[in-house]
Amino acid sequence: MSADPQATPSAPDIREGMGFFERYLSVWVALAIAAGVALGQLAPALPATLSQFEYAQVSIPIAVLIWAMIFPMMVQIDFSSILGVRRQPRGLIITTTVNWLIKPFSMFLIAGLFLLVLFEPFIAAERAREYLAGAILLGAAPCTAMVFVWSYLTRGDPAYTLVQVSLNDLIMLVAFAPIVMLLLGLSSIEVPWATMLLSVLMYIVIPLAAGYLTRVMVIRRRGQAWFDETFMRRLAPVTPIGLIATLVLLFAFQGEVILQNPLHIALIAVPLIVQTVLIFAIAYLWAQRWGVPHAIAAPGAMIGASNFFELAVAAAIGLFGVHSGAALATVVGVLVEVPLMLALVRVANRTRPMFERAAPATATS
Repeated sequence: MSADPQATPSAPDIREGMGFFERYLSVWVALAIAAGVALGQLAPALPATLSQFEYAQVSIPIAVLIWAMIFPMMVQIDFSSILGVRRQPRGLIITTTVNWLIKPFSMFLIAGLFLLVLFEPFIAAERAREYLAGAILLGAAPCTAMVFVWSYLTRGDPAYTLVQVSLNDLIMLVAFAPIVMLLLGLSSIEVPWATMLLSVLMYIVIPLAAGYLTRVMVIRRRGQAWFDETFMRRLAPVTPIGLIATLVLLFAFQGEVILQNPLHIALIAVPLIVQTVLIFAIAYLWAQRWGVPHAIAAPGAMIGASNFFELAVAAAIGLFGVHSGAALATVVGVLVEVPLMLALVRVANRTRPMFERAAPATATS
């Protein structure tokens, strides 16, 4: 194995670790909101026309854009890395426990408390339940792609981060639908199982299978180096283009609701922020107490704290439609994630000595 990554003198600079798009993601999302709302108001015929292209209540233009968002992320996942599960098993125990036994349920409780109880004077009950549905979808989808950026910025172990992400993707195949259906049922939000399973098939199973097969075929033909340095570099712009185009269309459909209720954006953000900080603290402090090296603990905590918001947006649109409060709530999750996660990156980097004092002998070697 490689030398202990904690021996590196300092953490990478945030600007060095993030691409131009990722660095200003919240800015692009805000601009997409403005462009979408303006489009819906100035050219209402365009979203109205696009909304006619549906099959089984699924918007075909948005489905195509969502696949464009998700596919490049799925291509990155190397499921052969799961063989590394025996290395530092405590880190995987913490990640999987927090992501699947704590995070979805804490999101349900926190978002329910704020949206249905504390913010009741400001949000109509029916709309609040839609926002809660979007929060549940975010809570049931741990981060897949951006966690590699957070891992780099905290000097995480890249090989182990890949193991954590790959294992979570496999669990997501079987756990996402049951958890979401359970929590939606507890929230008195009815969604047919057939609709839920269709969303899982369209936005998890198909992109994951297509990504895996593409990865295998490209590497077999051109080699790992060409895949990493050329293929992935060419594919990289597809995700941001798909994300921004999806958000513009989504807000073109949502424009009237936003103009009538601008306060709702801020109110939705509150429980999402509280949830993110809480989940990070649980995973991070648990790892510290258990003697997990910082290079494993920090990325592991980031996986649970951040969300696979592309999947959440896709599922919200598939389950509730582009006009729904659930879709709006998932987009607010995109808006707040990057600045909040960058703050948590700084917390992780500043508290690295806490891990070194607690368990100097447990570092990866």
